[in-house]
Amino acid sequence: MVGRAAAPSAVCPEGATIYNQAMPEIQVDRRNFLRGAGALTALSYSRVLGANDKIRLGAIGLGDRGTGDLGNFLRNPEIEVVAFCDIWGDKLDRARQRAPQAKTYADHHALLDNKEVDVVLLATPDHWHVPIAIDVLNSGRDLYVEKPLSLTPEEGPLVVKAARVNKRICQVGMQQRSGKHYLQAKQEYFDTGKIGKVTLSRTWWHGNSYHLRKAPQTLQRLPENLDWNRFLGRLKWRDWDPQQYYNWRAYLDFGGGQVTDLFTHWIDVVHMFTGQDVPKSASAAGGVYQYKDGRTAPDTINVLLEYPGEMTATFEATLVPGVTGAAQQFCGMNGRLDIDRGGYTWTPVGRGAQPVTVKATGNLDGDHINNFLECVKSRKLPNGDVLIGHRSAQASHLGNIAYVQKRRIDFDPQREEILPL
Repeated sequence: MVGRAAAPSAVCPEGATIYNQAMPEIQVDRRNFLRGAGALTALSYSRVLGANDKIRLGAIGLGDRGTGDLGNFLRNPEIEVVAFCDIWGDKLDRARQRAPQAKTYADHHALLDNKEVDVVLLATPDHWHVPIAIDVLNSGRDLYVEKPLSLTPEEGPLVVKAARVNKRICQVGMQQRSGKHYLQAKQEYFDTGKIGKVTLSRTWWHGNSYHLRKAPQTLQRLPENLDWNRFLGRLKWRDWDPQQYYNWRAYLDFGGGQVTDLFTHWIDVVHMFTGQDVPKSASAAGGVYQYKDGRTAPDTINVLLEYPGEMTATFEATLVPGVTGAAQQFCGMNGRLDIDRGGYTWTPVGRGAQPVTVKATGNLDGDHINNFLECVKSRKLPNGDVLIGHRSAQASHLGNIAYVQKRRIDFDPQREEILPL
């Protein structure tokens, strides 16, 4: 079976191409993909975990985020790391220092052939998420995949279907879903209706310097043990570019810039708190205003989403150093909730009303990974289930498409498709 993610036609600024052409075909094994739920083929992996069994992890993608996730997995005593995969040998060597017994691979298919692997951590650049996720799920493994789930909105349902058909647990790395103070705020102010009708959610993430990273001098020449062709994968060929490899988030071919990297977290909290998860329109404005270094993702961006339940959600971000910080604000009829990863403040309406402040506890990343591992054993849906991950990535993609096409995007929330002009 072949799935094609055809993005709407547009002319993308500064040479980026991801939103103005059909994405290359994603190859999916027809027998595994269409097999009835839970009835995997003999070639697929299957192991029933006992109460005292170690959960054997294979990690695909060992950059900064993948390495950070790996550390949180290793903090759980139930985890045994048995396999690593990356296209750069240096990263494999560094990972082996944390799990010397693990086998190493340059191709994820070879890792999936290793029958010791029970679950997979997937933390590659965004353009590899969907092809590898489908392969993992069709192989019978449960999956923890970093956000955003997809590179285009059309790809997400392919992963949802692969997870459901194969009865696999698929957690997307939107860790606020497992954050104790996020869950507390949701229960206290939204589940009870205490905040009243919410008409506006403001979100922002300023000064994220990770998007300004410069490739080190050691990467000016292509390392012999780095497979650039495999890194590109289904994208169009270009000669070795150390900056596109090292700071791939700045290029719309590989991901969605600040919108899919940062806004996906915050819009997911909007969806989580309000229960509205499919916008009906998107608008955006921004550009590469300051850092004219070849990047195609805007360094400054404003996104506006409108939801059917009479609510708008906004996102603003800039990389210029004049302001830093990341948070969001919910404006309701009975009060305002300001929340970030450090805690929240509830400010009720009324003269003299006293704000209530709660500080965060726990470890967002660790709690989210532990929720995934609990669901691997219980077979319950995880906090950041694949469908949730698709919806939050989809909302971010609509913002990027509106930016690229320089127009308002009207979206059918029932059919989840962009309406024609």
